[in-house]
Amino acid sequence: MQTYRDFLVPLIYLQNQQDWTISLGLKLFQNMYGAQWQLMMAASTLAMLPTIVLFFFTQKTFVRGIALTGLKG
Repeated sequence: MQTYRDFLVPLIYLQNQQDWTISLGLKLFQNMYGAQWQLMMAASTLAMLPTIVLFFFTQKTFVRGIALTGLKG
């Protein structure tokens, strides 16, 4: 999770905008459109969408893994 949300290291090392992380892309989006918060919230929602969809597809396995860690065998 730390690497996923990292901002400074990719900003320093990545030169090509196609390789940027989501947080760098959102900052570029904010710099392009200024403080239009409705656009920032829409872009943030679109950035979170793949993670949410992945969670819903793997929710059963995720919950089963949490439930099994509490069992003593």
